[in-house]
Amino acid sequence: PRRWAVSVAVSPAAGLADERVETRVAGLGPGQPVTLRAVAADERGCLFQSCAHYRADSRGELHLGTDASHGGDYTGVEPMGLFWSLAPAGMERPYQRLVPRSTGTPMKVEVLVHQGHSLPGAIPGPVVAKAEVERWFTAPGVRRIRLKEGGVRGSLFLPPGDGPFPGVIDMYGDEGGLIEFRSSLLATRGFAALSLPYFDFEDLPKVMKEFKLEYFEEAARFLRRHPKVKGPGVGVIGTGKGAELALSMITFLPEVVAAVCISGCSSNTVADLHYGEMTLPGLRFDINKVSVSDAGVFDTFEALDDPRNPANSPCTIPIEKAEGHFLLVVGEGDRMWKSSLYAELVIGRLRQHGKENFELLSYPGAGHRIDPPSTPFCQVAMDRVLGVPVLGGGESKAHAHAQEHSWGKIQEFLHLHLG
Repeated sequence: PRRWAVSVAVSPAAGLADERVETRVAGLGPGQPVTLRAVAADERGCLFQSCAHYRADSRGELHLGTDASHGGDYTGVEPMGLFWSLAPAGMERPYQRLVPRSTGTPMKVEVLVHQGHSLPGAIPGPVVAKAEVERWFTAPGVRRIRLKEGGVRGSLFLPPGDGPFPGVIDMYGDEGGLIEFRSSLLATRGFAALSLPYFDFEDLPKVMKEFKLEYFEEAARFLRRHPKVKGPGVGVIGTGKGAELALSMITFLPEVVAAVCISGCSSNTVADLHYGEMTLPGLRFDINKVSVSDAGVFDTFEALDDPRNPANSPCTIPIEKAEGHFLLVVGEGDRMWKSSLYAELVIGRLRQHGKENFELLSYPGAGHRIDPPSTPFCQVAMDRVLGVPVLGGGESKAHAHAQEHSWGKIQEFLHLHLG
């Protein structure tokens, strides 16, 4: 075999994590079967891998942008398939997510070409070529400023240059803590992005018991007043619980004029939300409505109290009061909760009050957590609070396509309404 002549090139070899790469293999025999593998490790050393089966063309070449995978972790023409299908290797604990804890160092991914077709989890054939690629979450010149501003905690990411830039608050869900990689990518794309934790970080409350909207108001005012931030208003992007908080922020806080809500609920959930004299009670989860599969995976789809039940109307966020604009992003395969239904309830309520200040992006086959492009799909993830694997739903290819499409649309929406 022409083993010494085989080469694999991934370009760019170092690039931004939300951009596509081109992967080409040369020097194979015509029609030669190979398995391409990607291998990466997270900050704790946990190993993730993916694989796909290809055949060389008549010239002994392969191009992942035009050639289809015939098996492995995905099939079809998927230029980024090796990246979004990365999953914990066989010897690792299952149900872990591959998301960067720190944004200052790149995620390194090794791409290997093996002889023959080997099934996922099986020992692959001999390596005939390999290349390393770096996936960066910040562009050169992006500044990260750790915040302890009054009661507000988090990180502010500023793009290079004088600005001013459109300002966006970025929040994740019930996993708590500080999650920065979406904020740093937003800053790379020209937004002043404030990554805002709201529990289980530094001196913030340890658990989601109750929230004061004043905390989020303080964050919005801080961002709006920042000399690098364009006015007159700021935007907010949130996923899960963060999306629902985004709905409350645009409803009650005049500083917030655009809200991107990814897989959120139309009512306040779990923890009571206070603002001055007002309280929105939280919809409750009924633990008896959680089902557990034979594999021990928890399905919470039916567990949240129904927001349509008149008894739960005090929990409804009165979004018709919002002057700003909504972008609702949902995966129709979400099994965490009924985000498609909740988006319908939001739209119904706005229309009932004569409002058309919303856009809906609804993706068949996508699951709960729709992240920036090429973030590895994770159908089941370990819940940090409950310590059990919870079904997020969705199917990998449809979810990956939803992530790529929505990321462009989210930026367009924010630019449109924030300047």
